Amino acid sequence: MILHFRQLASSEQPLELHQGLDVSRVIKGRKDITGAGPLQADLRAEPAGGGVVKVTGTLTGELDMTCSRCLKPLSHKVDIKFEESFKQSDHPEAESQDEDEEIQVVAEDKVDLTPYIEESFLLNLPFAALCKEDCKGLCPNCGTDRNERDCGCNTERIDPRLASLSDFFKK
Repeated sequence: MILHFRQLASSEQPLELHQGLDVSRVIKGRKDITGAGPLQADLRAEPAGGGVVKVTGTLTGELDMTCSRCLKPLSHKVDIKFEESFKQSDHPEAESQDEDEEIQVVAEDKVDLTPYIEESFLLNLPFAALCKEDCKGLCPNCGTDRNERDCGCNTERIDPRLASLSDFFKK
């Protein structure tokens, strides 16, 4: 997804960008994601004054994932707000930036938005996908799905280094 910076910075009109992106390369190493549809990027780029171009919009898609507790397949809807600001400079490394400002300094006239979209997508993926908020997961002793039935296993685990203390409190 290419943005022509000079053309947009000198224009008064915003530019609408709509494109589906393949994110399979980005999620290749993730074991919890079993499949992904295209990530739809619906963006609006507009001049923000001072040679800055602001790109805002949403990223939407659907992922096939595995629940991190019970290992059941689930479908996760992605709806991410996207916002980046760009400023052109002949010497981007010499450009001093205020730490509070989130402006990306670019040297080229054409800016590829794909890496910024992929970064936003990755940062907004769930750390641990759950099929439901109160998923009980699998029993660590027998492997029974505790959402479906109770297995009756003793879940009390005592650290072997402190096992002798359990006899102390029984007296």
